[in-house]
Amino acid sequence: MPSLSDIPVEVLLDSFLPVLDVKDLINLGRTSKAFHEIVKDDFLWKLRCDRDFNFNGEKTARTSGWMFIYKGLYKPKCYVWGNKSDGRLGIRNFPRVSAGDVPFPVLLDVPGSKRIVDIVAGGWSMHFLDSLGNVFVTGALDAESYFSSSIGYANPRRVSQVPIRLQLPNPVKALSCGRKHLLAIDSIGDIWTFVSWACPFRLVTPAFDRTSSESTIAQIECGWTYSCALTASGEIYAWWPFGNVLREIYSSKMREMDVEMTMNSHESGVIPCAYWDLEHTPSRLPALPHLPSLAHLSLQDEGENELKIIKIAAMENVLIALTNKGHVMRFGRLNDENALAQGRWQYLPYFSETSKIVKHRIFSGTNEGNSDLRPPTDVQITHISAQYRHFVAYSTGADSIVLRGSTETQQNSFAEIIPKLQYKSVISVVLGDYHNAALTADGKVYTWGAFSAGALGLGDPKDIIGQPGGFVSRPLNGVIQDVAVPTEVRFDHGLKKKKNQFCFGIAAAGWHTGALVIDLDPDVRCRPWFASSSSD
Repeated sequence: MPSLSDIPVEVLLDSFLPVLDVKDLINLGRTSKAFHEIVKDDFLWKLRCDRDFNFNGEKTARTSGWMFIYKGLYKPKCYVWGNKSDGRLGIRNFPRVSAGDVPFPVLLDVPGSKRIVDIVAGGWSMHFLDSLGNVFVTGALDAESYFSSSIGYANPRRVSQVPIRLQLPNPVKALSCGRKHLLAIDSIGDIWTFVSWACPFRLVTPAFDRTSSESTIAQIECGWTYSCALTASGEIYAWWPFGNVLREIYSSKMREMDVEMTMNSHESGVIPCAYWDLEHTPSRLPALPHLPSLAHLSLQDEGENELKIIKIAAMENVLIALTNKGHVMRFGRLNDENALAQGRWQYLPYFSETSKIVKHRIFSGTNEGNSDLRPPTDVQITHISAQYRHFVAYSTGADSIVLRGSTETQQNSFAEIIPKLQYKSVISVVLGDYHNAALTADGKVYTWGAFSAGALGLGDPKDIIGQPGGFVSRPLNGVIQDVAVPTEVRFDHGLKKKKNQFCFGIAAAGWHTGALVIDLDPDVRCRPWFASSSSD
């Protein structure tokens, strides 16, 4: 009689185990050594994180540890720090500090949320996604626009001092935020654009009808003032919510809608969004030019797979793209609809080819370089991120390499290489206006750049005099230098007993930062999920 062990492992992982109750899954792992190994599979637990907690981890380069992440998602914590203006941090009680606003992480409560699994930052705002697909917002979507309290959250200047929920028709799967607008893609694949929190529009277009890979969205991305979507086939579309065409449609719709009665949040902490459909054909970016072949050991399984774009990262008027073969590409200009016609792709070999990357002076072993930093032997960029005027391209694993560029980067430009970030298993890098944060596979957060009202999160400057993020010599002189070397952020400020915690998500923009964290209590850190498996 056939048994469960007769089913191919691939079928178990793809079809059976992802839908099995977790308790049954654990018990199955106790039945034999073979099932013990199968049930520990990272691919399985990544699927379960998405299915059970709405967390797919696509914003990081994490390749392992998914079973640990799954357990931690039962009770994650959210921390915020940096500039406190316009309610962007979502907290009411602020610490008394010697300089800045909130110069170290503080715990944020998001009322009404199930579990926060993603966090994204805007110029004056923070946005949170929970495991049920609810979106919560705090701060102001556009702190520079005209304020009129009579139209409530239909006005992007309206401030929410604490997180409140957006009432939307479907659960949300992913968020992206520019300086003053938000994108969301929901569970059925519809894209929502927010230029105010109360009146999002669904972009209706045949280009995104989900009838083929060419019209199915794989990623959404906000630039500084524009929006982009990448399809599963590798096509990129752009639209400009603040451009002349969409601005006129939006303004006309606002005049038509009776927003007066519906735009203020209820006492329950909910914005009842007046969502609507906007029919518009986004602009399609041109196809990639001919590109050189890249020889990477990890590409051997790619075979003859067609070259295509698999990730995008947007900044001010420039888009960065990554191909499945490891090419890092730059597209400009994306100032507006008219500028797109003059835009073109540029290949960035010094961000893509190992032979070019190792020519950087930092690997030269001279006084101009860093003699302790060995040159890489095989760099394949697998992830990119961008914000404002900078972007980052990085590889994965223990030999990860992190390369930083800007809107000024051209085909012959070397990357900025920060020694402390190399070979550190970096899985995510986020960028504020003048500060930066990196997340490693072992759950550590490192920040560097400008103090930015405390956005580095390294502590009260008077408590760390002479250290990164602290006063240079004494508090009275008020000098806080930029931090050049990425420095670890801790999440136990104010606690009598030091507490180790594991970060699995970070966000930054403007002058503020956020992180999602798991407590490393002994029962979480050390206790195995499964009892010793029985012998075969």
